[in-house]
Amino acid sequence: MNAMLFSTPALSQPRYVQMATRMAELIDSGAFQPGQRLPSVRDTAAQEGVSISTAMQAFRWLEDRGLAHAKPKAGYFVLKHRQRIALPLVGRPPTHSVPVEQRSRTDVIRREGHQAIQVNLGGYCPRDSQLFDEDRVRVAVARADRVHRRTLVEYSNEAGTQALQNAVAQRALHLGCSLRGEDVVITSSCMQAISLCLMAVTRPGDVVALESPTFFGFLDLLESLNLRVVEIPSHPRTGLSLPALQLALDTQPIKAVLAVPTLSNPLGAIMPLAEKKALVRLLAQYRVPLIEDVVFNDLLASDERRRAVKAFDQDGSVMVCGSFSKTISPGVRLGWVEAGRWKEQVVTLKRVQGAATNEVMEHALADLLTQSAYESQMRRLSATMKARLQEARRLVSAHFPKGTRVSDPPAGYTLWVELPAALDSMRLFEMAAAEGITFGPGPLFSATDRYAHCLRLSFSGAWGDAEKKALSRLGQMANALLEGRPAP
Repeated sequence: MNAMLFSTPALSQPRYVQMATRMAELIDSGAFQPGQRLPSVRDTAAQEGVSISTAMQAFRWLEDRGLAHAKPKAGYFVLKHRQRIALPLVGRPPTHSVPVEQRSRTDVIRREGHQAIQVNLGGYCPRDSQLFDEDRVRVAVARADRVHRRTLVEYSNEAGTQALQNAVAQRALHLGCSLRGEDVVITSSCMQAISLCLMAVTRPGDVVALESPTFFGFLDLLESLNLRVVEIPSHPRTGLSLPALQLALDTQPIKAVLAVPTLSNPLGAIMPLAEKKALVRLLAQYRVPLIEDVVFNDLLASDERRRAVKAFDQDGSVMVCGSFSKTISPGVRLGWVEAGRWKEQVVTLKRVQGAATNEVMEHALADLLTQSAYESQMRRLSATMKARLQEARRLVSAHFPKGTRVSDPPAGYTLWVELPAALDSMRLFEMAAAEGITFGPGPLFSATDRYAHCLRLSFSGAWGDAEKKALSRLGQMANALLEGRPAP
């Protein structure tokens, strides 16, 4: 693990973070060995001149980052087997913003290469029907069509049907958010919601800050809106670096921040609640709005972990966007946004773009969201994907080159893989495409073509013998490429 992860400037960090950072540096340097007992909470509090609760926060900070663990009645210990995970360096952000290159990253993922793709490990949308309850969706759509068929020959409400607005507001309680249904705007997708938010708070040429690495669809969207990007480094466990973001806010004319604080794509990182609160305070100081994507939050098991940054918003400066295409069904192409202070602008933009949504589908989705089976479905989906990700990590460990590191998200559909630095994931992408295998090469997840030796694997499609063999084969090709020989 690189010490740069913990050496960013303090920049008014809370006392417990400063304490934990110093301990993290000692662990990283080897001053505390794996398995060694750390100083007691009481001794640490006395030495630092802080309360017991502040010292406890510092140790929990270490736990959140996978550096230490607690043993009942024994104290905190350095983890014996620290997981090897992909760790992008958390350092200073770029000294200037950059335009997004005029190419479609989405098209690269979709391309068929030299022959039809047989195994897709690069997908960005769930494609496995086994992940969803298709019968329940069909029944809800049929019922909505029967009861609300008149809406098929009428213009829909600009903001959306009251039934779905209220259903979204009810679901938002699980995100820790108290939203009014009337403030929710229904859109055709989460991406459209994000697009409307960006248009409401920026103009062509403006600068938007976002996580790095980031979802390639965001980069395509920003390019289409002629916006510039400043990339903020992210930790694979705890997400967006607040010190790096503050430095960027001090040096760049940032007009908005676009982020996925919970289960970010591609890292699968989750910002701790304390940092989510700090993010709201930081952006309030600079009067910069946050556009928060919560599309993956429901994949987590507890409401506490699902809690959105929007839950800590006091003045409407967080614009929260979501959809249920990753949880109920990809075919239900409806999203939503609570745009805070910019609600009227978002409604107007939706209207002038002729982006009305289908009311029958809105009623069907409202029905599905308010059924008691939703939570049990989320538990099954989360358990299924957790098992897939664990099996995929074992295959990567067994077949990819020595020194490969892989993320370990608690939920979601993707893994981020860091190959040895000498490997070029775009070359590997071409080799794999020739054999009918595709994945997400690392450079697509940055506006500056970083992460040349990284890749994203998606397991939202089918998962069977063919996919497992393809993943093993991908590792064999990576080994051959690293050794400079033809793939066997």
